[in-house]
Amino acid sequence: MTTESALQTARTQLRRAVELLQLTENDWQTLSTPRRILEVAVPLRRDNGNVEMYKGFRVQYSTTRGPSKGGVRFHPDIDMDETVALAMLMTWKCALTNLPYGGAKGGIAVDAHTLSLGENERLTRRYTSEILPIIGPERDIPAPDVGTDERNMAWMMDTYSVNAGFSVPGVVTGKPIVLGGSLGRTSATGDGVAISTIEALRVKGIDQKGATVAIQGFGKVGYWAAIALENLGLKVVAVSDVSGGVTGFSSVADLWKYFQANGNLNMPGTDKITQEELLHLDVDVLIPAALADSVTEKTASGIKAKIIVEGANAPTTPGGDQILNDNKVLVVPDILANSGGVIVSYFEWVQDKQNYFWSADEVKQNLNDIMMKSFREVEHMAKDKKVSWREAAHMIGVARVAEAHRLRGLYP
Repeated sequence: MTTESALQTARTQLRRAVELLQLTENDWQTLSTPRRILEVAVPLRRDNGNVEMYKGFRVQYSTTRGPSKGGVRFHPDIDMDETVALAMLMTWKCALTNLPYGGAKGGIAVDAHTLSLGENERLTRRYTSEILPIIGPERDIPAPDVGTDERNMAWMMDTYSVNAGFSVPGVVTGKPIVLGGSLGRTSATGDGVAISTIEALRVKGIDQKGATVAIQGFGKVGYWAAIALENLGLKVVAVSDVSGGVTGFSSVADLWKYFQANGNLNMPGTDKITQEELLHLDVDVLIPAALADSVTEKTASGIKAKIIVEGANAPTTPGGDQILNDNKVLVVPDILANSGGVIVSYFEWVQDKQNYFWSADEVKQNLNDIMMKSFREVEHMAKDKKVSWREAAHMIGVARVAEAHRLRGLYP
């Protein structure tokens, strides 16, 4: 079990980067403090007429390098500390990939699966109206996350636009294509995970053709990563969702067809496994692409994979991290591995501002260029400074934010 909260873990990682970079205590005070925190009450009139109250959050951790950027999560377990932690990670992620953004995060403590379509829309629109004063294409640009999708972004964009009096497509990213969304955005995070996986195999000297992969999670990240990796010649041998995992399927595409038709992974001919069994499979690559804290001090010791590529945010606890480092497992950290989503969100924002849209090939090439550059920078930092890849990634991101703080100065 993890002994640290998500926020404690994020602050520990930041403190380590500050020490490695030999930054000052003033730098630590600035970097460890979120810029703006908003908690709102979000009333919802249910379909039966009852009114229920939910807690909503929006954290703008940094605006030093540009407007803040981050997802909107609908999940019953989110709280303010987790939201601050995820906004902090988004700050370093945007700086690591050299996007002109700070980090943000938001959401509502609600199980989206309990909402009807109408309830989901009313909740989304009311949440948007509550955070309206602090968001905008030059202030803070939300995007989909766990429990939300392009439909929620369409409602958020419309709510903001109605209040503005004109259409403002750039207020959110991850929108439907017809409302100013970008080609390639839906698969972007999974595509970035696939790029990171191929590069990690290169570093380890493992041939990508036939390399085996297990993926925890079969949602917006895990599915698209699985499809991309299978197309690149790797063998995805196991996937899981919240109910557990399966092995023995012929292809990811076939499993997905069954999943879409039946709502579960129990395809005939497959074998059921638990989440922990999936983590401990003898594979080349393990991709945790579900929620946080899946690779813990308890589960890490049984991991046989040579490479872990973090598709989820904060899937590895500090205790798990230490064990993986001791066992010489190459961990491609979340702020690098899953940065494809925010990179293509940036492309969408740019296209909305220009009212000029790119082809799918342009999006894919530009994503690859940024991911490859960031990957090589982390690789070289880890080698030069003799630190873990997580430490290297945080050092690069934190250093860029700290430099921006120093150059802007302190007002007044």
